[in-house]
Amino acid sequence: MASSLYSNAQHVDFESVLAMDDPGMVSMFEALMASGLRGFLGCPAVVYEDALVDFFENASVRNGVVFSTVGGQIVEISEKLFAETFELPIDGLGDLSEIPKDAIFDARSIVSLSGEPINLSGRKNQMKMPFRLLCDIVAKAISVKAGSFNAITVEKFSLITAVVCGVKMNWAKFLFGVLKKMVSAKSKQAKGFAIQISLLLATFPTVELGESSEFPASKILSKKTVLRFVSINDREGAEEVTGAAKKKAVSKKRTAADIEAAVPKKKRTSKKKSISSISSLELVEVAEEAIPIQQVAESLDVEEPRCSSTDAVDLIIQQVLDETRSADAPADIDQPAVTKEKNWFDLPYDDIVKQ
Repeated sequence: MASSLYSNAQHVDFESVLAMDDPGMVSMFEALMASGLRGFLGCPAVVYEDALVDFFENASVRNGVVFSTVGGQIVEISEKLFAETFELPIDGLGDLSEIPKDAIFDARSIVSLSGEPINLSGRKNQMKMPFRLLCDIVAKAISVKAGSFNAITVEKFSLITAVVCGVKMNWAKFLFGVLKKMVSAKSKQAKGFAIQISLLLATFPTVELGESSEFPASKILSKKTVLRFVSINDREGAEEVTGAAKKKAVSKKRTAADIEAAVPKKKRTSKKKSISSISSLELVEVAEEAIPIQQVAESLDVEEPRCSSTDAVDLIIQQVLDETRSADAPADIDQPAVTKEKNWFDLPYDDIVKQ
């Protein structure tokens, strides 16, 4: 279906948008007109779907000219025909890489929502609302790039700079170059320019175009659709801010994983408890329990007194003294004397002589 060729397209109803009460939007559309793109972006919105399908199926580029077969008829589209049909400027820069860097630097601040230069690898929500819409226009209707329309690219911002800063561009050369990429077999350029190609094919009187169909009103930028664009982007911006605030609030809480990561883990070693340590623990636990005073008194009465080491020494000394006294004391009178037989050499000298 030919509708796939303009599923992401945008067209501009300049009369409607220039009558808006939004000065910022009106100023942006006036810049588009001043750049020389009104004839290309605001041409009559008529589409010949059958002719479009034939055109892209049979198109090719030869010597810088686009050739195709539509309804059995050969059509030839040159850069000159392209420029004249849409009244495009043919003087100025033909390549986006030639745009002055100081102009790009100035544009980064002009379109910025915060006043600080925007990041060229960021998203379009950094921009003021009119320039967010301009970012969509250059992506869908001029460069015709597939992908995320919210992301800012160098090519998109170069096109925005050309419009915002009034850089003189050879729009005929640039836009015809996009058309040639569309019909090149090895190119990754998305298909587009459905309204513009339909208008070009209508300039060939011998080509049978088939029935025409109106371009979808939802894809034409008018006062109504621009206000809808603003409403959607305001809501999305508020949701992003709310989501970011919630994410920040949640991130303040430290999870268990964060705490484990912050505190280094100590290597756990197994230790066997000694008997003394176990007994000491038991003693501590018993001591912590409350014992009635009466029970303590009774336990003191039953227990035998324990002597200290000094008392033990005194007791031993007393025992030795008692044993010494008993050894030196005379024997009892009542006990018979024990006679000890004496040998001859134990006798006195006189007794030995007598014997």
